[in-house]
Order: sequence, then structure tokens, then C-alpha cells
Amino acid sequence: MNLFTTSEKSLEDVFREIGGSAIPPSAENFDRGKTIFFPGDPAERVYFLLTGAVKLSRVYETGEEITVALLRENSIFGVLSLITGQHSDRFYHAVAFTPVELLSAPIEQAEIAFQENAELTRLMLQGLSSRILQTELMIETLAHRDMGSRLVSFLLILCRDFGKPTDQGIQIDLKLSHQAIAEAIGSTRVTVTRLIGELREQGMISIQKKKITVHNPVTLSQQFS
Repeated sequence: MNLFTTSEKSLEDVFREIGGSAIPPSAENFDRGKTIFFPGDPAERVYFLLTGAVKLSRVYETGEEITVALLRENSIFGVLSLITGQHSDRFYHAVAFTPVELLSAPIEQAEIAFQENAELTRLMLQGLSSRILQTELMIETLAHRDMGSRLVSFLLILCRDFGKPTDQGIQIDLKLSHQAIAEAIGSTRVTVTRLIGELREQGMISIQKKKITVHNPVTLSQQFS
């Protein structure tokens, strides 16, 4: 079920109308690991994610980078300055967690669109509410000192937000590399490879074409509860 639809138009359709026919949103593609914007960059554009996943993270003075959210398709991001009422610099580091395709529009045009379309504003706030919940879950995940618990918790978040039911369990509808998972949970590729191997040996998960299937999320959750 697509949460970001209205009775008449999808959120994508509405976003494509920002700026009218004269200046339509631009289409952009980013390979996995490529930065969409850095913290401190001017907040000049608003983004709509068409396909793939985008990782939002915070970089602290110590140099540590903490993942706070993973955005899925049909998400609008880069809008914090609209909510705060001032065109401030970027707060997050936005990176393509997988290859992504997105639309972007000047923030001034987006601001007008949000003022004129109450339904668009409602849907944006709905998406932000879901992101806040996911951020809380990510913080809980990173609070685990044990990397095995972090990995299991992260896989369960992915099941919730990117999962597709199959005969074998819940398939995470993302092609994930061990390196990408390691970056998201603050681990190393070697450690993630070992831990995933252990989960496969236990029959908790299986992997086909880089897509992970969690056979029983409840049983998996008991690994760190």
C-alpha cells in the first residue's frame, strides 16, 4: 500500500508539478555511496526519491558518523529549512545507500507548492513522522555495544520499512552489500560478513542476488532481546 497518495494524484505526480511546466523538477541519478548533499551545504533544493534508498546521517565533531534514517521510494527530503522557517544550511549528510533515482526542485518553488497545497503538506508531515520513528529505532540499534545485536536490530528495521512478504519469510527489497550494512551500523565489512554467515548457518536468513530474506522476524528478534 502506498501511503503517499491522494484520492486524485500520487505524491510523485504532485511533486512533478512543482514549478509548473516552465521549470519542472530535475531528474538525477546517484550511484551507491555517492553524496547527495553534505552537512553545511546551502539548502537550495528539495528532493523526491523515485527508486532506491537514501541514508541520512549526522557527522559529529569527533568524526563519528551516525545513521539516523533510511529513506525509501516516495519520500521527500531536504525540507527541514521549510519547517524551521529559515533557509539554513543542511543538517544531515545524505548518501545514496543503493543506486537511486530522484527528482529535485528549487526550495523556493517547493515552499510555494507547500503553501498552496494542503494535501502535499499533510503527506510531507506524515512522512516526517514515520522518519522520526525510524530515527528512534536507529538510535536504539546503535545503542547496542554488541555488533551482532546491532546487525539483527538493523535487519528488523529493514524488514519493517523495506520488507516484502514471500513464501520464505520477509524479503528486504534492497540489494545490500556487506560494506553498506557495515557503514549503516558503525561496523566493518569483515565483521558484518562473519555475522551474516553465522545467521545463514543458523537458518535465520538467506540471501539471493544480494537481497536478504529473514525467515522469521520474531525468532530473529529473540537473538538480541
